[in-house]
Amino acid sequence: MSTRVTPVGGLTDEQVHSVVIAATSASLLRNSQSWRFRCIPGAIGLYADTARTVPVADPDHRELLLACGAALFNLRLAIRALGVHPAVQLLPDPNQPDLLAIVRLQGRSPAGPVDRRLAEAPPRRRTNRPPLAPTTVPLSLLNGLRQAAKIEQAWMATLDAAQLPILRTLIAQAHDTQQHDPAFVAEWSHWTGRDPASADGVPAFEPELLIAVIGSFHDLPLAHLQAGQAMQRVLLVATIAGLSVSLLSQVVAVPATRKQLRELIGGGLWPQVVLRLEYGSPMPLTPRCDIEDTEVSIMLVGDHGRL
Repeated sequence: MSTRVTPVGGLTDEQVHSVVIAATSASLLRNSQSWRFRCIPGAIGLYADTARTVPVADPDHRELLLACGAALFNLRLAIRALGVHPAVQLLPDPNQPDLLAIVRLQGRSPAGPVDRRLAEAPPRRRTNRPPLAPTTVPLSLLNGLRQAAKIEQAWMATLDAAQLPILRTLIAQAHDTQQHDPAFVAEWSHWTGRDPASADGVPAFEPELLIAVIGSFHDLPLAHLQAGQAMQRVLLVATIAGLSVSLLSQVVAVPATRKQLRELIGGGLWPQVVLRLEYGSPMPLTPRCDIEDTEVSIMLVGDHGRL
């Protein structure tokens, strides 16, 4: 394994480095950064890094796949911004379950204005935890967020004022379940480096707040990757519009409350991510490891090499 970046397709080594760095700025439900990238002359492969999983909180790797989907979206976007078309194949090899996607670089394709604006957004995006000032999100923006999820083959549902108290109860139940599990508390402390109670908690909801659920039409690994890409597109559209976002992860991490949340939004979607979107001041950027520290895998092979 080498972390020396080499050209891929029509991209120089510096450009390959830049698109991988862009990918690793993706949104995370916890900062485990469970991904690897491997390059051959014509493609970049995205792998799950199963050595950096959270088996207690995420036993089926659903959150891992969401995070990797978000990284994949950023990778696609960064390549498009350089004027190259990224052709993506999800879960390409059943004999390599950790190989989540192959991104093949297929010719020049000038980026449109939407892609250019989205590509500028990741460095500005932050996850917020403190309470923010409630401000009604315009219907036009709400429709834009829904369309962003739909483009990535997912769906975004929003909760009305009558549903918010039920969601708050579900979050409280999920939080209580997690905090009474010593293995979860130990795992959370390992990855966050802080008192687990301080990183969670139950937010107070107001009717003006926008609570959105990104869901999928099935609950297989493919849907988790798609939902992760949808999450990232929604978050970047929100960033461009000046919205701040916090991720309410407990309610979808605990199976019992996730089932109840599915019923709350009508039973047709599998909830994957719950977002609280509002206007407010952004938090500092969540730390990321260097490309070498995360052991980004760059395989130096010939033209006939395989991912």
